Amino acid sequence: MSTENLNNAKANLPVRGFLNIKDLVIPQGDDLVKAILDLKKEKNAVILAHYYQPAAIQDIADYLGDSLQLARAAKDTDADMIAFCGVHFMAEAAKILNPTKKVVLPDTQAGCSLADGCSGEGLRAMRENHPDALIATYINCNAETKAESDIIVTSSNAETIIEALPKDRPIIFAPDKNLGKYLAKKTGRDMILWDGSCIVHEAFSMERIAKQLAENPNAKLIAHPESETPVLDLASFVGSTSALLNFVEKDDAQEFIVATEEGILHEMKKRAPHKKLMPALVFDESCNCSECFYMKRNTLEKLYLCMKYELPEITMDEELRLKALKPIEAMLELSTAVK
Repeated sequence: MSTENLNNAKANLPVRGFLNIKDLVIPQGDDLVKAILDLKKEKNAVILAHYYQPAAIQDIADYLGDSLQLARAAKDTDADMIAFCGVHFMAEAAKILNPTKKVVLPDTQAGCSLADGCSGEGLRAMRENHPDALIATYINCNAETKAESDIIVTSSNAETIIEALPKDRPIIFAPDKNLGKYLAKKTGRDMILWDGSCIVHEAFSMERIAKQLAENPNAKLIAHPESETPVLDLASFVGSTSALLNFVEKDDAQEFIVATEEGILHEMKKRAPHKKLMPALVFDESCNCSECFYMKRNTLEKLYLCMKYELPEITMDEELRLKALKPIEAMLELSTAVK
């Protein structure tokens, strides 16, 4: 590999999102897995992965979890380097919690429609219009947005946290309006909602899901609360990523239609191999699953490169980090009882 090609790859990182080194031979198959494990040992690294990651990454992770579980794992790790296999806001959260550790992300173009659609400036404007309101922000947002928030929530702990906030103050909830509507209904709290949504969870087709249920009368529909209200109203169970996983594992039903990102099916099949699991159908009839193309940007090859060259690295202004840390710490303190 030439130094020139490596330097060119580094220079193109902001646009490409990952290292693309033209003359580098990357190991394949089992050799690639071994190379990643060797790098992990050499660099005292930990690999954190979300349930929506490609199956090959889930299988190699040291810790597999949802947003709350991964935030806790990032906070508690004693590794020198965190290789975060998820989307950009998740790796940012790991850096906020670990300023002295190196945090790398296989592909910085692994973004999120919710995070992209919400800004700190926008939240400041909402606060000016509703000066008495508390701002509770879903973790699916960037550091600037977190810094303008009073508390962060995940789908696992959102109901617990909303219930714990002072009853005499309205709540601004951003950026997911579907999760916000669900929480307002569950808690009875006055919620001022940011107009944002997840492109994956809005893709489900009620007409096609109804047909699925008719064709599979013994199946239970389970859904993530980022889904639209008609899907949630039809579901037998609504819960966070980890809650859906636990429900499939423990419930007596033998068939499930799962309305969330299809990556969770990999772990569901491991935990309940004897059960029939079907991804809920989406509007696009050429596809029978709902897949987040942002989550799937990460690959084993990109993970190998980011660990080997320690790039792309997540960095952050310290003043911004400290502002964003406060609402995350408030979340972790209020959700100690949430698994």
